[in-house]
Amino acid sequence: MPEGIPQLDAEARLPEADPPELLIITGMSGAGRSRTAAALEDLDWYVVDNLPPRMLAALARMMTPTGGGVHRLAAVVDVRSREFFTELVAVLDELRLQGTDYRIVFLDATDDELVRRYESVRRPHPLQGDGRLLDGITAERQLLAHLRRRADVLIDTTDLSVHDLARKVRELVAGESERPLRLTVVSFGFKYGLPLDADHVVDVRFLTNPYWVSELRHLTGQDEAVRDYVLGQDGASAFADRYVEAIAPVLDGYINELKPFVTIAVGCTGGKHRSVAMAEAIAQRLRERGQSVRTLHRDLGRE
Repeated sequence: MPEGIPQLDAEARLPEADPPELLIITGMSGAGRSRTAAALEDLDWYVVDNLPPRMLAALARMMTPTGGGVHRLAAVVDVRSREFFTELVAVLDELRLQGTDYRIVFLDATDDELVRRYESVRRPHPLQGDGRLLDGITAERQLLAHLRRRADVLIDTTDLSVHDLARKVRELVAGESERPLRLTVVSFGFKYGLPLDADHVVDVRFLTNPYWVSELRHLTGQDEAVRDYVLGQDGASAFADRYVEAIAPVLDGYINELKPFVTIAVGCTGGKHRSVAMAEAIAQRLRERGQSVRTLHRDLGRE
C-alpha cells in the first residue's frame, strides 16, 4: 500500500448531510391550512394533518437527514385536536431542548373573510358550540394569540387566491420554487380513444404509415428501422423541432401557474408505429431543453 493513504482516509471528510426540516402549520380555522398542506405535499414533503401535539416529538425523532426516510416533515396542528391542543406549547419547548429545529407557519385572515369562507361551505367552526360563528372565531383567536406571537412565518390569506397561497408556500421552502415540470409523452392509437389525462394532443397521421410496408409491419416505433422510416419522411423531424419550440412558452406558463404534471399525447391510427417514433423524438428534444420527461406507449401490443 502506498504510504500516506490511511492518513488521507482518516482526514477525509464526508459530505455533510442536509439537516431534517420540520414545519409546524397552524393558525385560524378557514385561513388556508389544508391548502398549505397540499402545496407542501406537491413538493414531496411528508405531511401529517390534525396531529395531536404530544405525538409531534416522537414523529420528529423518526426523521432522517437524507435518503429514503422522512427528512422533510410538515405537521398541521390546530384546535381540531381539542383538549390535546393545549399541550402544544410544552411540546414545542421540549423539541427545542432536544435540539430539534423547526419553523412555525401561522395562517391568518380577517374575521370578515373567515365568516365568508365558513358560510360558503356551510360548516360550523370547531369552537362555535351552541354560539354564533363569530363566537368560535373569537375564542380561537384568544387561544392562538401566544402561538401567533411565537410564529416564525405569518401568512395573511385574506386577499390571496389558492394559487397565490401555493406560491407563497413554494417561496417559503428554500430551493424548491423552481422545481421543474414532470412531463409525460404518451403515444396512442386514435381507434382506441384519446388518453383521458392528455393536456395536449398531437396528430401524426399526416405521415406515411409504416404498417403498409411489409418489412416494417411487425415492428414498432421503438425499432430503429421504423424510427428511421418515420422521421426520415419530409417534414417529420422539422415537425418535432417546431412543436417543441411552440410548446416551450406553454410549459413556462404551467410552471408559473403551479401545474407540475403535464401529459402530451401523440397519436396515430393504431398507436404502434408513427406515434411511438414521434413520441420518442419529442421526448428527446424536451430532455435536451432540460425538461424531466418520461415516455409511455399506451397501445403497444394491442394489435
